Amino acid sequence: GMTSAAATFLFASLYVLIMHRKGKRLWFLLCKKTSSNTEKNYEAMIVSYGSLAPKRFMYSEVMKITSSRNNQLGKGGYGVVFKGRLHDGRLVAVKFLHDCKGNGDEFVNEVMSIGRTSHVNVVSLFGFCLEGSKRALIYEYMPNGSLDMYIYSENPKEILGWERLYAIAIGIARGLEYLHHSCNTRIVHFDIKPQNILLDKDFNPKIADFGLAKLCHTKESNLSMTGARGTIGFIAPEVHSRTFGVVSTKSDVYSYGMMLLEMVGGRRNVKSIVAKSSEKYFPDWIYDHFAQDDGLQACEVTGETEEIARKMTLIGLWCVQILPAYRPTITKVLEMFERSSNDMDMPPKQNFSGLL
Repeated sequence: GMTSAAATFLFASLYVLIMHRKGKRLWFLLCKKTSSNTEKNYEAMIVSYGSLAPKRFMYSEVMKITSSRNNQLGKGGYGVVFKGRLHDGRLVAVKFLHDCKGNGDEFVNEVMSIGRTSHVNVVSLFGFCLEGSKRALIYEYMPNGSLDMYIYSENPKEILGWERLYAIAIGIARGLEYLHHSCNTRIVHFDIKPQNILLDKDFNPKIADFGLAKLCHTKESNLSMTGARGTIGFIAPEVHSRTFGVVSTKSDVYSYGMMLLEMVGGRRNVKSIVAKSSEKYFPDWIYDHFAQDDGLQACEVTGETEEIARKMTLIGLWCVQILPAYRPTITKVLEMFERSSNDMDMPPKQNFSGLL
């Protein structure tokens, strides 16, 4: 009796083990199937973009391009950027994103949104890598780094000079106008700040890092927002709170205005946005000093550069109006650059303290 009981137990155990194995295998096959479906989905998405689609690279190729991630250019919340060289000798910046657990659709979407942009003031994307959780973006390389390195240095105006600073300001506005109105899908960047403006060998500015860009079809002018995006200090009030209005391309205009004021003043507004700080909120400070006419001296402006600084300041102050409706569109900003500062009105004083 014992033997038959043992045999029954043995068979039962074996059966459970085999079924467990089978289940595991079935599970494995299911996973494999979904991943190959996902692959097919990605491929289909990429194909649907036709010749405009950026090239897809294998992870091994990306490692080769960057000499196994040898030369680091920078790092941010999204991942790490390395310098690399394509087979044809072109220099590139490869952004390795932190291991993503999320779905790849969003990533492919972002990649395609960048891939279909083509403007002298927007960074070009050559290709991308999507292999499981490994993701990377391959951009054209910008030898002169990012704008923040210049405007927050000890003598920013000496390195760049006011004329060049002015040309950079206009270039950024042109890039934004293209993203907002001219490319086939309207792109709101959400993270316009000096760190995301890269400079090529001739110091032409290019808008980079569309990590937060959310595509919205040209018909809808307002975007649904989930969670506040962007960088503190450059974020428009309506992105923090609906009380101020809806999030739209005007939110980028706010960030752009903040950046213009930073270019003139050369100090980080983040320091002064901290409520505990005794310093004023930066636009308030500029506004008050500008009204008293000593603001530009505080920003080391001399006679011949005064018109440039004055114009950048006035436009900046118009762009940081609290209510989006009072801010100019980026197209209007470009028109303002064409005018003399004497033909521009001072914008109404904002009550920023209400925000903090």
